[in-house]
Amino acid sequence: MLNRNKTYVGLDADSYGGMTPTGNIVRDAQVFGLIPEDETCVGWSLARIESLYDQVSEAWHPYGNLASRLPDALRERHQRIYQAAIERARELGWSAELYDD
Repeated sequence: MLNRNKTYVGLDADSYGGMTPTGNIVRDAQVFGLIPEDETCVGWSLARIESLYDQVSEAWHPYGNLASRLPDALRERHQRIYQAAIERARELGWSAELYDD
């Protein structure tokens, strides 16, 4: 929920609590400590989100974008953050099957 003329609505207002590519960027940034865990990025510009994406990509690089390769502390933070996001999304009616097509 972001376009060139607007700002990001933030995880809380994004589709199903942020089950979007932008939401994943925000959560990954939280995992890697690039932003605080309570930062939802509400009001962030496209340029700022793109900059965060670059930082997240760099942080994932040593681990091949695989959570299983993260050091224990990061893997545990990743699991905690994503599990909470999935639970919230399900409360809002999200299902992983929505994206099967």
